[in-house]
Parts: sequence; C-alpha cells; structure tokens
Amino acid sequence: MYPEELVAPMRADLTTAGFKELKTGNEVVNHLEDHQGTSLVVINSVCGCAAGSARPGVKLAVENSTKKPNELLTVFAGVDQEAVAKAREYTAPYPPSSPSIALFKDGELIHFVERHHIEGRSAEMIADHLSQIFDEYC
Repeated sequence: MYPEELVAPMRADLTTAGFKELKTGNEVVNHLEDHQGTSLVVINSVCGCAAGSARPGVKLAVENSTKKPNELLTVFAGVDQEAVAKAREYTAPYPPSSPSIALFKDGELIHFVERHHIEGRSAEMIADHLSQIFDEYC
C-alpha cells in the first residue's frame, strides 16, 4: 500500500472537483446496488497516466459536458484495496486496470475505459471521449 501522505494530493485532485471517495467495499456495494441514475467511478492510481491523462481528462469532461453523470465517485488502487476489489467485481468481465473509468447506469456497467485506452492519450482526448459517452447515456 502507498503511504497516505503520498496519495493525499492525488485523492484531492478528484475530490476537490466534486468526486466522492468510496473507501470500503460496503460503500461501493451500497452505492452501486441501489443507485438509480448514472455514476462515474474513477479507479485512481499513482501512475503517470493517471496524473497526466486520466484525472485531468475526467475533470475536463465533467466541467465541459452539458450532460453529466448523477454521481461522481472514486476509489484508489494500491490504497483502498477493499473498495477497489469490490469496484472491480462490478467492472467484470474487464480485467483489473488502473487507472480506469467506469460509467454505471442504475447499477449496471454501461461503459469502461481501461488503462490501455488512457496511456498515450492526452487529457483532451479522454475528455472528448467521455463527453460523447455522457451525451449518449446521461
């Protein structure tokens, strides 16, 4: 596990943009099992593609899209292990991937952006892709 002092600024990068952290498996289950509407779940990470593309891209998409998910949520890989493991159960059949971005509607996974779709892409490319997904599903 990564020390909290290392990940605190990376957590804050999303929470200051309005994302709610889910830190336990029960929080993930409680939200996704009974939630109506759309939920964007970012599986955050300490890696460079999270810092350079995923987090900035997600924030741009949320800021600039006319349609947005009802809930903005995040779990942190390598830190909140129980929450991440539970979130990954909901993103099956996709293999574990961090960073990654999942859109749920009424608790069902409807779109998933794996790490290999984030690596090598700019924040603007991620934002454009997510904005299209928001327009379609939110």
